Amino acid sequence: MKKDIHILIPTFKRLKALAVTLTSLCYQSEQGFDIVISDQSPENELSTDASIATLLRLLELQGHEVKVMKNLPLRGMAQQRHFLLQQVHHPYCLFLDDDLILEPYVIRNMKRILQSQSIGFAGMAVIGLSYLHDHRPQEETVAFWKGEAEPEEILPDTEKWERYKLHNAANVFHLQQRLKLSPDAPVAYKIAWVGGCVLYDTAKLRQAGGFDFYRELPSAHCGEDVMAQISVMKKYGGCGVLPSGVYHQELKTTLPDRSFNIPEHLPV
Repeated sequence: MKKDIHILIPTFKRLKALAVTLTSLCYQSEQGFDIVISDQSPENELSTDASIATLLRLLELQGHEVKVMKNLPLRGMAQQRHFLLQQVHHPYCLFLDDDLILEPYVIRNMKRILQSQSIGFAGMAVIGLSYLHDHRPQEETVAFWKGEAEPEEILPDTEKWERYKLHNAANVFHLQQRLKLSPDAPVAYKIAWVGGCVLYDTAKLRQAGGFDFYRELPSAHCGEDVMAQISVMKKYGGCGVLPSGVYHQELKTTLPDRSFNIPEHLPV
């Protein structure tokens, strides 16, 4: 099996959620990937949990190299992502949160879009299924890329920044249902950023600076993924992919202190 994707999973005290996420990776249509898990839990529960061990063995039986690494002490999510990026030697890397469920077509479709364009990343927005009956048509505005996506400068408090509203709640789900979008014909659309499930061109992410900015940050911060995407989009462009088949397990955040939002403090 030719493997050209590293799936990078940062995790912290989420054994059950991680098990669900790993299970969905076992049944992806795209199987050309290896996995690196960076665990920042103070205990060693991940290495001794029977369910996790079984899933890792199954993934290895399917031909995937799986590495479970410790990254302590805690120095914030930007450093965690920087640490994961250092482990990559494949052309593409998928940053995947530890509390998601993926439909089988997810990685295949992001890779298809990314390879069809000369952009830096393609991502799928996460859907909150508890919001299935919360329709927000005023937040369902979408602009599809016609042809190849282009580099863009995305800044807070601008018109382009308002695109983030499409990714709230279950807006993406309602939009793709209304437009009858099919997983067999994925389409690229304009974004402010994408959270949770983003496939990067590894070289372009590194050339745009990756997560090197972690050295400038307090340990408590958020928005590190947004900052990296802003930098990549400015240089190479990026896009969202519809339909999305990524569902959020809707657990409480492991980053309760979100007072330092990186894009509001650092220049692009």
